[in-house]
Amino acid sequence: MKIERVNISLHTAFVITGYTFTELKAVWVTLSEGNYSGRGEGVGIYYLGDDQDSMIKSLEAIKPKVEQGATRQEINELMPPGGARNALDCAFWDLECKQFEKSIWELVGITPNPLFTVATIGIGTLEQMANRAIELAAFRNIKIKVSDQSPVEAVAAVREVRPDAALVVDANQGWSLSQLEEFAPKLDILGVKMIEQPLARGLDHQLANFRSPVPLGADESVLDLAEYQVNSSNYQVVNIKLDKCGGLTEALQIVAAAIKDGKTIMVGNMTGTSLSMAPAFVVGQECGFVDIDGPLLLGEDIKNGLEYLEGGKVMPPSSLLWG
Repeated sequence: MKIERVNISLHTAFVITGYTFTELKAVWVTLSEGNYSGRGEGVGIYYLGDDQDSMIKSLEAIKPKVEQGATRQEINELMPPGGARNALDCAFWDLECKQFEKSIWELVGITPNPLFTVATIGIGTLEQMANRAIELAAFRNIKIKVSDQSPVEAVAAVREVRPDAALVVDANQGWSLSQLEEFAPKLDILGVKMIEQPLARGLDHQLANFRSPVPLGADESVLDLAEYQVNSSNYQVVNIKLDKCGGLTEALQIVAAAIKDGKTIMVGNMTGTSLSMAPAFVVGQECGFVDIDGPLLLGEDIKNGLEYLEGGKVMPPSSLLWG
């Protein structure tokens, strides 16, 4: 089991509520057995302190058990959800594909189709956000990061220059319930398809009696399967991120639960190279909203990365990348 730090600068600073990203600080895990090897990437959850150092510490701690023969299923019981387990879990999946000489699609029983990802606009001035929307003219789906300062005006600025685009809004826990009640009807008029994580994590119960004109999505409020079972009733959309839930194994369990409950599923990312997006692409096959634009935020992607085409179309990953 090999553990590596991977640092890649973003091509421009990316601003969301309460945080600015300038660099990807990921961890790669490579598992080798005989002539076969598989790899996975973890980025971690910044708002939980799940960073590069903590991921490496967790992976170093589990390394002896892995090298003694612990399986993917056992690892998912031995490690908590998070970026470290995501990197290891996805490396196990990749290794299994190589060992069995089967694609990830054969292992999970899914026929892959291209996906259409959103392109994300970070928080900036109204002019900056409108200009970025124009630059993203090739993308038919746009995700707009907003704070509690003039979010409706920000969306209106994007809508004015992109009347053709499907828009979703992400508040990243930045609003109060009263602000949501104020903003949601106005965003509905602007044609917003979904409002992601309007309230702070832990305040989900405040939504129990609120009927939003725009579907609400849970991100920070639903980290893993256990939290899905507790908090998802207040949301119509659930955003699954492999770094949150700790890998593809648990992500597929959340997918199954969400389908059973009639939820719309979204797949998201914490930024990352195409090595993070490839297993997320599997989840994306069941999603109404797809956010796998992480590599587009980087100064450069990795070799054999995902192919991003006109309109935000993303082709299935090559086995040279993962799976």
